[in-house]
Amino acid sequence: MKIISDWQGLTQADRGASVAMGNFDGVHLGHRSVIEAAAAHGPLGVLTFEPHPREFFAPDAPPFRLMNAEARANRLAKLGVDRLYQLPFDAQMAALTPEAFAAEVLAAGLGVRHVTVGADFCFGKGRTGTVTDLQTLGAHHGFGVTIAPLLRAGGKEVSSTAIRNALSEGRPRDAASMLGHLHRIEGAVIHGEKRGRELGYPTANMSVAGLHLPRLGVYAVKVDVLTGPQRGSYGGAASLGVRPMFGENTPNLETFLFDFKGDLYGHHLSVALVDYLRPELKFDGLPALITQMEADCSRARQILAVA
Repeated sequence: MKIISDWQGLTQADRGASVAMGNFDGVHLGHRSVIEAAAAHGPLGVLTFEPHPREFFAPDAPPFRLMNAEARANRLAKLGVDRLYQLPFDAQMAALTPEAFAAEVLAAGLGVRHVTVGADFCFGKGRTGTVTDLQTLGAHHGFGVTIAPLLRAGGKEVSSTAIRNALSEGRPRDAASMLGHLHRIEGAVIHGEKRGRELGYPTANMSVAGLHLPRLGVYAVKVDVLTGPQRGSYGGAASLGVRPMFGENTPNLETFLFDFKGDLYGHHLSVALVDYLRPELKFDGLPALITQMEADCSRARQILAVA
């Protein structure tokens, strides 16, 4: 998959795709239905924005994203997307009216042959453009438009909001049923305090800055090591939280990989939340903490053996 980060001055080879357009946070089943509809009309592209428009307009709001840009790109590549148009959302983009966006970005810039969006899609300055407007503008500029119906599962609409709620409540399997895949946190392994190594449970530490936080606590996880000589898939147990035992308050993800030896610093991991085991606890001392970690790992192994 080729990632294209501009809409101006593109070569002819990068133009002319059939694009699914939206933010695609989580790349859930509803998003997949939009992408599958787009695939019927030519070379498959996805048009999205970075940063997410909500981050641009409200930079100080609590983090809400289910995926960072890296995780989203990885998931879209797995769906067979040929081109990811990851356009910068800045003041220039925010100021484009629906008419200007269709004319300058979609038609003149990307030269799209077809655009597919969800039924609730809005675009242009102030989100004033509707799907009906997009159809009218597409007819004027020579590209087709498909409106994909909203997807429902279990009688409820599949949405990023519903997925966030499930994760906030410690229900990763319910989130996965709407996502169509396990919820994953992806990124580089960073240096921590190395306390896990001293306790006999060396962990890979990852930042969760900018992401919606699932319920804090301990999870059974599946881990893909994406880079480095030890690439592969592993089971594990992960603690997502603020480490109350040690008085720290910046959330991060600490993952212990089962049956793994090696140095992961700087390498990229994809950690999938399988099951919620327990909330964060503050223990009376290190022996009690170690005993609980042993129990967490044992339970996680049991869950992963049948997951």
